[in-house]
Amino acid sequence: MNTKSINLNKFSFSLLTMAFLAAPLTFATDSANNKGITAALTNSKVNLLFRARYEGVEQTGKDDANALTVKSRLTLNTAAYQNFSLGLEVDNITALVDDYNDLGINYVDNEAVIADAEVTDINQVFVQYKNGNLAIKAGRQRINHNEQRFIGGVGWRQNEQTYDGYRFQYKASDKINLDYTYVYNVNRIFGPDSKKAGKLGGSLHLLNGAFKINKQHKVSAFAYILDFDTAAAISTSTLGLLYKGKFGSVNVLASYAIQSDNGNNPNSFDANYYNIEAGTKLGSFTLKAGVEVLASDNGVGFSTPLATLHKFNGFADKFLGTPADGLEDVYITAITKVKGVKLIATYHDYSSNVNGMDYGSEIDLIAAYKINKNYSLLAKYANYSADDYATDTDKLWLMVTAKF
Repeated sequence: MNTKSINLNKFSFSLLTMAFLAAPLTFATDSANNKGITAALTNSKVNLLFRARYEGVEQTGKDDANALTVKSRLTLNTAAYQNFSLGLEVDNITALVDDYNDLGINYVDNEAVIADAEVTDINQVFVQYKNGNLAIKAGRQRINHNEQRFIGGVGWRQNEQTYDGYRFQYKASDKINLDYTYVYNVNRIFGPDSKKAGKLGGSLHLLNGAFKINKQHKVSAFAYILDFDTAAAISTSTLGLLYKGKFGSVNVLASYAIQSDNGNNPNSFDANYYNIEAGTKLGSFTLKAGVEVLASDNGVGFSTPLATLHKFNGFADKFLGTPADGLEDVYITAITKVKGVKLIATYHDYSSNVNGMDYGSEIDLIAAYKINKNYSLLAKYANYSADDYATDTDKLWLMVTAKF
């Protein structure tokens, strides 16, 4: 994308923001529309979220890191007026303890990374049009496709990943849903002052189609054509399928995708991805087991740069970027509940897709308790034991969330 088009995108987003902020005043002075506009504004929904989290990291070769951060979020969604509505979401992340490398303002080479930058940011601001089975949204918005393996918001981190663009969703029937978004900028979790590209501009086409066969079986097809301005090495074309189904008491997930270089990517490659997972309930336990493979070709691993990466391949975040030799992750998960506390344990065994390397293993633990509809508690732990890749790492999280 050339400089002129980038400037036009910035200009259009500025106009959108100005229109959003000026809308209540404009509506209020139009006497012919007063009743409908007043109703839309009166019926607006306002939500507050506060999330305090301690994160501690011990990593071989790095100084220990400690962070105590508080996320405050204000969300406003107006009711519809003539099928149009507005949305605004503002986040503030404040570090009460900032003994860590956030890859942003608090960038310190020698400290372990905790990717929660201090920032005050417009997380979402958009105009939405809904009419029947069609929904169109323009502006900065949250986008989560399927399991968030390819497109997600990285909601675990205090500063969420959002997308600037234009989204079109159409419900063709009770069984078919179509979703296309053109994105010209990605607001990443590191914050705008990050030394690790807080924003990624480009021309991104995100297409997802879902087909519900019946209550037990659903198939999604997706195409992600990514052409980044300043990150050519992750400019790719990805085509894939996701199946979710149930056979008696067994739940099955299966996904397959092919990926090749796109745009000005200096690499030439064709890599595959697949994930097969099965789960069932045994007494008070739910057990899941699976294998996920991000293959490698010509020394380039299959990449998913817009995914909610923390959700996959271990909470220690050792595989946020796929190694050059690819990745094979064999995992098993056990889930149960004891006196209202949800307990989850997962074991990962990591190896390369080529060259027979044993990367290491990881144990992830979660304890979550919902006090009531407003308050919840969570404790989480990750232990990565390195073999042929990265270094031993321990991470601990303690979190309190309040929603109103």
